[in-house]
Amino acid sequence: MSTEVAVVETRLSILGMRCAGCVSAIEGALAAVEGVTFVSVNFADHSALVKGDVEATALKQAAKAAGFDAAVMEGIEDPSVQEEQELQRYHALMKKAAVAGGFGLFLMFSEHFNWLPELGSPSGQWLWPQIALLTLGILGYSGWHFYSGAVTSLKLGQANMDTLIALGTGSAWLYSCIVIDYSATLPTLAKHAYFEAAVVILAFINLGTGLETRARGKTSSAIRQLIGLQPRTARVIRDGEEIDVAIETVGLGETLRVRPGEKIPVDGVILEGHSTLDESMLTGESMPTEKTVGATVAAGTMNQSGSFLLTARRIGRDTALAQIIKSVRDAQSTKPEIARLADKISGVFVPTVVAISFLTFWIWFMFGPEPSLGYAFVTSMTVLVIACPCALGLATPISVMVAVGRAAQSGILIRKGDALQTAGKLTCLILDKTGTVTQGKPTVVSIDPMGTHTEETVLQLAASIEAGSEHPLAAAILLAAANKQLKLDKIKQFEAIPGFGVTALINDQRVTFGNRALMDAREIKFSRFDNRLEKLSAQGKTPMLLALEDKVIGIIAVADPIKVDSAQAIQRLKDQSIRIIMVTGDNQITAHAIAKQAGISEVRAQVLPHEKAEVIKELQEQGEIVGMVGDGINDAPALAQANVGLAIGTGTDVAIESADVVILQGSLLKIPEVIALSKVTVLNIKQNLIGAFFYNTLSIPVAAGLLYPLFGILLNPMIAGAAMAMSSFTVVTNANRLRWTKLD
Repeated sequence: MSTEVAVVETRLSILGMRCAGCVSAIEGALAAVEGVTFVSVNFADHSALVKGDVEATALKQAAKAAGFDAAVMEGIEDPSVQEEQELQRYHALMKKAAVAGGFGLFLMFSEHFNWLPELGSPSGQWLWPQIALLTLGILGYSGWHFYSGAVTSLKLGQANMDTLIALGTGSAWLYSCIVIDYSATLPTLAKHAYFEAAVVILAFINLGTGLETRARGKTSSAIRQLIGLQPRTARVIRDGEEIDVAIETVGLGETLRVRPGEKIPVDGVILEGHSTLDESMLTGESMPTEKTVGATVAAGTMNQSGSFLLTARRIGRDTALAQIIKSVRDAQSTKPEIARLADKISGVFVPTVVAISFLTFWIWFMFGPEPSLGYAFVTSMTVLVIACPCALGLATPISVMVAVGRAAQSGILIRKGDALQTAGKLTCLILDKTGTVTQGKPTVVSIDPMGTHTEETVLQLAASIEAGSEHPLAAAILLAAANKQLKLDKIKQFEAIPGFGVTALINDQRVTFGNRALMDAREIKFSRFDNRLEKLSAQGKTPMLLALEDKVIGIIAVADPIKVDSAQAIQRLKDQSIRIIMVTGDNQITAHAIAKQAGISEVRAQVLPHEKAEVIKELQEQGEIVGMVGDGINDAPALAQANVGLAIGTGTDVAIESADVVILQGSLLKIPEVIALSKVTVLNIKQNLIGAFFYNTLSIPVAAGLLYPLFGILLNPMIAGAAMAMSSFTVVTNANRLRWTKLD
């Protein structure tokens, strides 16, 4: 007998991450915890997503042992605390940069204008040790977080950005102290202290990290906006009184009052009243939505006009808003294939750089010009400082974070990082018909009265007789009558004939409503309407005949019309050179009629739900990269089989497990937006990766002194520090451009 293992999903905020090398260290530490089945660390927002049968306490202990603090992130918590921490960190980094930079500039100007005594001179023997002690104090204030991090990494047998900075600035200070003590025995050209280099390097790195922190904070603006939609209080009716209570205390089934201008506090169903709601932040749809009794409403949407009562159906983390926030966060933590490569490179990059630094030192010391020790020290220190792989580690996750947030603001939930990379490569798109290309609900599309009868008379009789029917088409007839405010007649001797129609007495007259077969069975002649019936059928409509006694008095056609923007969306997809195929379980005539209206030339009809996956597999074997668009229920196997599964939701139907992407409104126009977003995101990631990779691969040889034999150029360690810090800031800034990308 097998026991099912409970899979718990935990999101941790990781404190102390300073470089991409930290990613592999944290992932390794968390993955080693017993029960963990999946770990994904996001360097861009300093978080970790962990899955498995494991307690949060064990995860926090593992992170602590690896040298990092961790805190559990809840699903819909107030982000102000984290924002305040980030702001405090930014200000602290700016202060550290200012102190180190101020002292470094003072030393640089003093040396430039010869304000300081020479090393080894009587006055220098007293002043330079004081400068060394003062420099040590500033290194401790402005760089303690780097040095403590380097020590922790060393204890764990690892190396990261802290290791490089600590080695670079620490060796600069130590070398300078040696120069002070042994200035009398060193060659003249080697008599140079690098105290100003050590502190200015820290100034630039703290400045760059601070600017990066500030810019990175903007990437989570979509999450903050979504969380901000959640009201803090709700007006609940208890014991006949309306009282304001904290949102956390609202229970299932409770009745709540929502007034004009208020946000909906929970997911529910309207019991009384009507209104228009602004659902734009959830669905991306700017037009207000009419809501009446029986309509569902989602937490976080804005009530615009009327006041109404609702009953709570989903609360807390079960609401659509909470599910959307969770989906966005999960997507921001997932890694597309291109990101895993960058993480692997970053994981081995720092130890490689340390080895290159030592090799550089040895080559310059053995073969360099005099003073070989000075050249060896400067070049090896420059290699350490400039080579930090922060930009490389940030290149992908920062773009993914911004893109997923940008999509959420348009009513598109990217649930998996791979979908963000693959959607732009799609060559073929499979569309389900019902609810995807069409509206998904039958509607009366035409009424043809005969003789002296009017449309109202025909519709009123049909609705009266269908009031007792449970057939899906009956709802369309009744809705059409309700929209025209028609009064229904009482019926007698009602009889439903499965597969044919209905019959009953109205005002003592026999009324028959149904298909041709029913008319034949009742010997009611209708041959003169054959052309009209065939024309309606060819258009994908379902015609029904209404007979009074033995005479046909009207034809009512019901259809599932295509969405108003389906044809426009399909044309846009064709313009992107994507092959469009409609696959449906409906009959050939209806399928081809709908496809013609939508502008689709390839159709596969009478395909069962499980057979749709086979169609996709067949196309994939032909070399197509296939996307599947469906409703996420009957289409689950096909959505899972496709390279990218896109589910059409309804604004609240967000937990569609089989889909990679969920469209929160029923518009196919969002599909071209997903493809466009994928393309610009992948381009943005490539820009970041190429920039970061070339930066590191080109800067290390230059820092090592490759240009010196040819041009006599050596890179100053201080410039290297500034370049390293600015590279990460540049990557973050480039990624943030996605926030303003136009997708339509």
